[in-house]
Amino acid sequence: MSLLVKKIQKLKEEKNAVILAHYYVNDEIQEIADYIGDSYYLSKIATEVPQETIVLCGVTFMGESAKLLNPQKTVLIPDAAAHCPMADMAGIDKIDAVKNEHPDVAVVCYINSTAELKAHSDVCVTSANALKIVKALPNKNIYFIPDENLGRFVASQLPGKNFIFNDGFCHVHADISKEDVLNAKELNPNAKILVHPECTPDVVKLGDYVGSTSGIIQYATESSCNEFIICTEIGVLYQLKQKNPHKHFYTANSRQCCSDMKKISLENVYDVLKNNTNIVVLKEDIKNKASFPLKRMLELGE
Repeated sequence: MSLLVKKIQKLKEEKNAVILAHYYVNDEIQEIADYIGDSYYLSKIATEVPQETIVLCGVTFMGESAKLLNPQKTVLIPDAAAHCPMADMAGIDKIDAVKNEHPDVAVVCYINSTAELKAHSDVCVTSANALKIVKALPNKNIYFIPDENLGRFVASQLPGKNFIFNDGFCHVHADISKEDVLNAKELNPNAKILVHPECTPDVVKLGDYVGSTSGIIQYATESSCNEFIICTEIGVLYQLKQKNPHKHFYTANSRQCCSDMKKISLENVYDVLKNNTNIVVLKEDIKNKASFPLKRMLELGE
């Protein structure tokens, strides 16, 4: 154990803090985290931990979500510049226009979004619970923001609803092409293809399994197969290998890396704990409106 890790652990105890980490952050961060998971798990566990300070090792929207669900707690983001580009890929004007055209529409907001977008939405979802929650909504018309690919994946399984799509996307998942996957399959013909639904529809169609990051880990762990082509961000390989040391995992291409997730380091985790910096602060009007769709997600997702 390095001296820096020991210092982090000491500060964590002194500050009554808990470290939550997403599967996409660097291995060294996952090693020190108290809880590791996808967006849904992290949002849920944030409401259950007793600690007064949450260090959210992920991109900024994750810190905002933790703060919305825990307004009395201190939420720290190790790097305030770690921002998900997709989180901004929807417009308030477009939401208003869709609502005017479809008065009964439900604005379904992927958790990978800013607090401002959540404040204009009816319910939040993650890739793990989107199908379940949208299916449970009474509304026929669904405006799914900001990720078009996840929206189309959900829509393909709910033909009774009318979906309106937004043109947002995750650059990492959108950059995994059908050709990439087919080439990887040719090199590893016995491998199962595991796909995140943020990938484009032509890639999703190739998947032996399509699901959230946690779902991909569970599938690979429970499968009798020993080889897998992983179509999501490379950070997930750490947990896949931890749980399945004798299995083999391949990426579809060499670009499956989110540079923003990789901004989280041991050094900036230590810094925010020591100096109480990068505290997540939300405007009161945004906080009140944006917390509702998140809480509704947790209720419908149970």
